[in-house]
Amino acid sequence: MEGVSAELEKRISEAFCIFDHVGDKTIDVREVGTVLRFLGCAPTEKEVNDVITQTEMEDSGGEVHLTKFLPYIMHLLIDRRMEPAGPEELLAAFHVIDEENRGYLDPEYFSKLMMEEGEPFTQEEVDEMLAIAIDPLSGQINYEYYLNQLMHNRKDSVYEMAAQANIEKARQAHKQTRQSRLEVA
Repeated sequence: MEGVSAELEKRISEAFCIFDHVGDKTIDVREVGTVLRFLGCAPTEKEVNDVITQTEMEDSGGEVHLTKFLPYIMHLLIDRRMEPAGPEELLAAFHVIDEENRGYLDPEYFSKLMMEEGEPFTQEEVDEMLAIAIDPLSGQINYEYYLNQLMHNRKDSVYEMAAQANIEKARQAHKQTRQSRLEVA
């Protein structure tokens, strides 16, 4: 168990430390959402605020320390909280907004939806998405191709690592229970 859990802790710590500009294992609360997204999480603003509430140091003036952040995020990942939508769910969403069932979307229409519907994205975030999403030949967003690009590295996600750590933890607990029963007998 130690291997996968240690690897997950290392991944979280490394992401956290990228945004630790002073080197004292703290980050400004304004960086929490960025760290979570860097890890591959897809939190809402409410979820980011919940993480801040749970991990902010009481007398710090808006800082989060790694020692509070790490165990809390490990727990969230094991519970698969803030996990991005899967490819089927995303494809279904694209089908809903592609009313003519063309298989592609107009970039202006997509931008408008992303910035005005649901939890809005910033212009900068939309520009980053469009840089990958727009087909240079057609100028449109072929959403199945775009989804394939987004889903390319999902096997190495922190959620898969957390699931493995949880399985290994359960196996270890089962093994200890069996050993205890054998010792009693």
